[in-house]
Amino acid sequence: MAQGRERDEGYHSAGGASLSVRWVQGFPKQNVHFVNNNTICYPCGNYVIFINIETKNKTVLQCSNGIVGVVATNIPYEVVAFSDRKLKPLIYIYSFPGLTRRTKLKGNILLDYTLLSFSYCGTYLASYSSLPEFELALWNWESNIILCKKSQPGMDVNQMSFNPMNWRQLCLSSPSAVSVWTIERSNQEHHFRARSVKLPLEDGSFFNETDVVFPQSLPKDLIYGPVLPLSAIAGLVGEEAETFRPKDDLYPLLHPTMHCWTPTSDLYIGCEEGHLLMINGDTLKVTVLNKIEEESPLGRRNFISPVTLVYQKEGVLASGIDGFVYSFIIKDGSYMIKDFLEIERPVEHMTFSPNYTMLLIQTDKGSVYIYTFGEEPTLNKVLDACDGKFQAVDFITPGTQHFMTLTHSGEICVWWLEDCSCVSKIYLNTPATVLACCPSSLSAAVGTEGGSVYFISVYDKESPQVVDKAFLSESSVQHVTYDQRGIFLLVGTSEGKVFIICASSSRSFRIIGFTEVAKDILQISTVSLSETDIVEVMVLSSLPEAGRSRLEMFTLPTLLPQVSTIFADERGRLKDEIIHKYLYELEHTLSSAVLDFQSKQIYGFCSQVPYICSYLLPKEEHMGIYILKPYKKVQSRQYGPGMLYLSSHGLWLITIAKCGILCIRDVYTLETFARCRSNSHQGRGIQSMRISMDGQNILVNGRDDGTLVYLKWKYVQYSKQKASIDSSQDELVPTDVKKEIPWIQQKSQEAIKKEVNLFSKKRKEIKEGIKSLSKTILNMMEENDKLENIAKLDQQEFGLDLEELERLHDESQEEVAKMIKDVEMHNLAKSYLAELIKEECWNSMAVKGRALKCFHIPCVVENFPMKARTVEELKELERVLQQKKIEAECLKLRKEIVEAQSGVILVKKRHEEDDEEEEEEDKTVKCSNLPNYLLGSLSTDFGVDTSLLSSQLQLHSREEKINQIILLKDIIYKVKTAFNNEFDAAYKQKEFEITRVKERNVRIREIIVDLELEEAVWQPEFEDCEKPERTLVVQDEEITAHKHVMPWHKAREELIVNRETERWLLIQGANTRLRALMDMMGGVLEVKKEDILRMVIPQPAFMAKPDAVWTEEERKQFKDYEKKVKELNEERDKYRKSLEAELKKLQNSIQESTQAFDEHLKRLFERRVKAELVTNQEELKISNLAFSLLLDEELSSREKFLNNYLTRKQLEKSQTSEAVRKSREDLDVYKEHYDNLLAEDKVMDRSFKKEFSEIPGHQVDILYKLFKRRPRISKQKTHSETTSAVPFGELPGSGKLSKDAFAQLMKAMDELDNISNMPEGLNPLVWNHFCMTRRAKVENEQKVKQKAADLLEMATFLRKRVEEEEKVQQEIERVFHELILLQEEKVRFQLNLTIQILLKQGQVELENFQLVLEYSDAILINRNIIEDLNSVIRTQGQKKIASMMETKDVHKRILQIEWEHKKMEMEREDLNQKAWDIQMLFFSRDRQKYLNEPNYEALISIQIGIMEQTIAVLDKTHKKNVENCKKLLKKLGKFSNQKDIANYTLSCNLREELVAVSERKDICNAMGSKLTCEKIVKERYENMMQQQKLTHISKQQAEQISILQTEVERLRMKTFPALVQM
Repeated sequence: MAQGRERDEGYHSAGGASLSVRWVQGFPKQNVHFVNNNTICYPCGNYVIFINIETKNKTVLQCSNGIVGVVATNIPYEVVAFSDRKLKPLIYIYSFPGLTRRTKLKGNILLDYTLLSFSYCGTYLASYSSLPEFELALWNWESNIILCKKSQPGMDVNQMSFNPMNWRQLCLSSPSAVSVWTIERSNQEHHFRARSVKLPLEDGSFFNETDVVFPQSLPKDLIYGPVLPLSAIAGLVGEEAETFRPKDDLYPLLHPTMHCWTPTSDLYIGCEEGHLLMINGDTLKVTVLNKIEEESPLGRRNFISPVTLVYQKEGVLASGIDGFVYSFIIKDGSYMIKDFLEIERPVEHMTFSPNYTMLLIQTDKGSVYIYTFGEEPTLNKVLDACDGKFQAVDFITPGTQHFMTLTHSGEICVWWLEDCSCVSKIYLNTPATVLACCPSSLSAAVGTEGGSVYFISVYDKESPQVVDKAFLSESSVQHVTYDQRGIFLLVGTSEGKVFIICASSSRSFRIIGFTEVAKDILQISTVSLSETDIVEVMVLSSLPEAGRSRLEMFTLPTLLPQVSTIFADERGRLKDEIIHKYLYELEHTLSSAVLDFQSKQIYGFCSQVPYICSYLLPKEEHMGIYILKPYKKVQSRQYGPGMLYLSSHGLWLITIAKCGILCIRDVYTLETFARCRSNSHQGRGIQSMRISMDGQNILVNGRDDGTLVYLKWKYVQYSKQKASIDSSQDELVPTDVKKEIPWIQQKSQEAIKKEVNLFSKKRKEIKEGIKSLSKTILNMMEENDKLENIAKLDQQEFGLDLEELERLHDESQEEVAKMIKDVEMHNLAKSYLAELIKEECWNSMAVKGRALKCFHIPCVVENFPMKARTVEELKELERVLQQKKIEAECLKLRKEIVEAQSGVILVKKRHEEDDEEEEEEDKTVKCSNLPNYLLGSLSTDFGVDTSLLSSQLQLHSREEKINQIILLKDIIYKVKTAFNNEFDAAYKQKEFEITRVKERNVRIREIIVDLELEEAVWQPEFEDCEKPERTLVVQDEEITAHKHVMPWHKAREELIVNRETERWLLIQGANTRLRALMDMMGGVLEVKKEDILRMVIPQPAFMAKPDAVWTEEERKQFKDYEKKVKELNEERDKYRKSLEAELKKLQNSIQESTQAFDEHLKRLFERRVKAELVTNQEELKISNLAFSLLLDEELSSREKFLNNYLTRKQLEKSQTSEAVRKSREDLDVYKEHYDNLLAEDKVMDRSFKKEFSEIPGHQVDILYKLFKRRPRISKQKTHSETTSAVPFGELPGSGKLSKDAFAQLMKAMDELDNISNMPEGLNPLVWNHFCMTRRAKVENEQKVKQKAADLLEMATFLRKRVEEEEKVQQEIERVFHELILLQEEKVRFQLNLTIQILLKQGQVELENFQLVLEYSDAILINRNIIEDLNSVIRTQGQKKIASMMETKDVHKRILQIEWEHKKMEMEREDLNQKAWDIQMLFFSRDRQKYLNEPNYEALISIQIGIMEQTIAVLDKTHKKNVENCKKLLKKLGKFSNQKDIANYTLSCNLREELVAVSERKDICNAMGSKLTCEKIVKERYENMMQQQKLTHISKQQAEQISILQTEVERLRMKTFPALVQM
């Protein structure tokens, strides 16, 4: 339906009237393009706007199918291409400046074109569309055909450009990828070839990507099988496996923002991260250019993220978001940044003019600057954009010369109506919403979001001023409307208030009052005629809940400003009965409504249906709400919600809608007599419309497309354009910082002040009464505090504000209710979670998890919690068991068939079998024929049948492994079940033991009470872990919070208790028999044996008297008493001993039984450990089998992927082979044509003399020379300045240039064919024939050249196709090789099984044993072989040891005899030596004196005294020498200080001398090289001498080391024990 209405509707006329577009004002949202050196263009709404840079004149081209999409320009051909945005869009190509349509391109795109780009040479246009096709297409726009196209799903591109030096290269870039597309041509066929650029990482480094399809560096795992690519592990088999990467392997890359080409066909790419990349156009090699840092003003903006790039010589110009244009000077892989230009706003787009003399700069706001290069560069603003789209627009009275616009930011502009040049600007610096110009004065009103209305004087159009401001309320202003005579200003706010303001500036825009209407105000309509003294006002608002619309009408007299106090109350609200306010409702919703000038009917635009209705107003007055019925209904032929406007004379009804069409209707018939589509539904249609007072000028403001369209009647003559006046940039500076109060609040405060003044006395009396009452209450509260708690009142009961108390009570109740609800919801959530946990962990368990504890030792045994097996699991298990049984029977029958050699033997064997053997067979069937160590677990210890398990060495197929897993799970279940049965038996035993202990404890407690012992009775109980079901039940004693009991409930319970007590007392008092039994016999009828211990014999009464007064009778009674007491004591002791023995026996029996249970539980614990061991062993086998199944799936996935990849490559191979075949055939055909053409050319050359054989020979030679002569075509010399400025120079390969060159050649041939160049004496007829022949020869030569170029291009195309075919063939061979390797690996994996073996310590025998998982040099053999071999080795070892022991004894005896012989030899030598020593003994004089002197000790003492005297003398002499040395040392110290001073002086002199010497040394080194050479020679000589010296020393040391080594070896051999074999 929308498409049907979007047909070409440029102008529609009815009755001789039509509307035309005079001009369009809008600012660019897309990139601005150059059309030629002096004209730029950009799309805006439904139009393409052209601006002449020099004259600033605008030209408008309207799109007939709605809003304009993307735009591109071709400068050599001066054409503009743009697309529309309808369903299945088209591309239009118009020529400039004629703006005539050249062609219309229609493709298969469904939604929209996103990019268009012309090639720099030729008639090629590239288009790109996003969703859903993502299609790149190459057009020959002159021929209106698609040369080639290719789809890239998911590739969203934001920039596309041709290589200026090679039209066959196209670059597409997005924020995540860059790709270079090559266009290959073979004759008339074109093909796309895409290559992606590998971008660096975010830090600028490069990441070495591994091949995903054929990885080369996968590790080899000898334990767990082959290691496969990640795509096979993920189970991918399609095309997604070629690009699959896990999340951890994805690294953030650079994000390109913009690219530009260079004359060398390289690419410069700017990135968000601030890097600048250079990409080679042929190899796509990426180079990250290094940034040269230098100290400059760039320090404050060292990080530059290029938004746009343009190439210039020696670098690029780049712009960022900081408002600066930078010059990147690039040289040798690095670049330096310099400031080029500063713009006031962030730059979004830059481009050079075709002659590179101007640079166009476009800001984010839409302003356009032109920077002109030259000796004195200039920067001119071509287009000054407003701050945002137009929010409102209106004519300045009378609407024939100027109008005003408003933006959301508060920017107000005054424009010249004739050419839409800006006259002045003013900024409110606050968000604005609506604008209206006063019909009676040169002023305007602006409503803001803050609730204020600004009044602006426009008497001076060049400098408008804010003359007043009214702060109405804090809600935003949505509607500002003047009546037709400009008496009142009606302001509607978002809170549903309509303020009436005096529109006259003489009354200072006084606020008269306000009235309240519904909140959602849609439109305010007024009728103010000069014949009446009233103003009719109608307000339209919506009632979305009821699906209706409400109309509220009231009347304002023109004298209202003088008598406003009568019409309004003290708070400013107008009285409804005075302004005659009436309410109307409609049964359907309206988006707009206006009141006709006769105030008899209402025109409404329906929002849900495309109708315009009229409603008659009732003539009689009514009360309440009046329902209006439609009087007349006409189809609007417009869709979407619309608006209605009445012209100033009230005869035209103007309608606008979301479809973007403006209609002018007759107010009586509602028929359309003029319509114009200025906007489209893609831009959400028209936002507002204004018509001048004379009805000749119409302004239409678009909602989202940002266009302002000026419409005029077609017969109106245009006046001369007026020169634009410089706009003033005045800004409002707020001077009053004080917070403003809205007018409505001011009126409320004034009303409150009046009420205060009126009732001041009454207020004083009330205040005094309140004060006295408060004192009384305070006294009562003090008395209340002194009372007891029972008599105290609550604090709330002293409150006198009942409403406040009720409010507080309601708030507390609401808070309590909220808390109760929150707690209930929290409890409900917890209960739900508890139920889920209980269902999952308790109810679903067939065997509940519980534990058993020992009585005396800290040992706990837990059972295995088990869920019930599902029906599917049981069916699967039954299937596997049945299958295994069938296989076993089949195997048994096969063995019988194979082993049955004779029927006799078979019969004998069957008759020899008895019943016992059959039973044994049945038993052996249940047991596995595999030992435990090869079975891999100890499950047979639990009596589990493992006969159906397959051997671990036979699990090769997938089905066998799955069946094995099912059987292993069944074994685990049986093991757990077996242990749980044992656990249940133990649990029952513990219950029995606890019950028996309780029974015995009853007797023990009786004995303890009888013996009056203070012993605690040990009573075992089950803990929570043993009875976990108790955890799910909450006991009363577990609740710590006190239960809330209502007072009446508590009183009732106390009353019941009292009544029960009284009844029991009455019963006890009435039972005299029971009371007598208690008093006389202690409550029992006979004495039990247990009462002996408590029995007491009463003493006789006479024992209270002294013994002396006792009588004989009394003495006998006393003896009887003592005898009875003695007998009672004996009985008591005897009974006590029997009780003690019984107590000990009971305790011992309890101890023995509980200890026996503990021993049983310890054995059960060992059983539990073994069961868990078996379970873990089986689970480990299941894990290994599951891993092998998973690896098998991965191998299958890899094989499927390789097969699919091979299929795709084979299909690609067939396509490439077909392309090669077709290209070769085309090349052969074309070559044949070329050869024919070349042969024709040669034939023409050879047959020249034959054609002119009739003329003389010398003339033939002259003509042949002229035949070979070719004209020289002079190349057009461009200006040197332009050539030097344009970095790309003359663009090659242009079809237009080749056509121009051929035309110049034909023009030059015309000059050669002139009769003046004819040789003398030649017949003119012959000359004409010669000229025709020569022209044919030249044309043929041009064809040959063109054919040769095309042939070379086709040969290149064929070569590339052959290379592609070879590459695909290599890929296929590689896939075949990979498949063979994979199959070998799969077979190896299926044969190389992972088995689980139970090994004991010492069963792994390796040469170099380490605790590793790799046993590459180990062999798995049978244990019996090892044991037999070990027994043989032991026997042989024992024999060898016996032989060695005999040999050892013989050697020992020989050594003993040798040792004895050697000992005797040594004793002999010792005796000889002693004899010699005695003979040679020395006898000194001291020894002689000792022997001869009788008093030897006295002599020694005398010698000691002499020696002491000598020592004293020596000590005295030593002290004297020490004193002399100290004096000498002191003298030497003084001398040393003098020397230090002298040395310091000499060191200072030496420093100066060293400075002088170093200076002279430098001078010498600088002056002559001879000294340097001598120095070098001397140093070399010293080095050689030192080397010779070191060599000599090393030789000496080597000789010494060799000697020492020889000596060490000799000494070692000397001390080394020699073991001589016997």
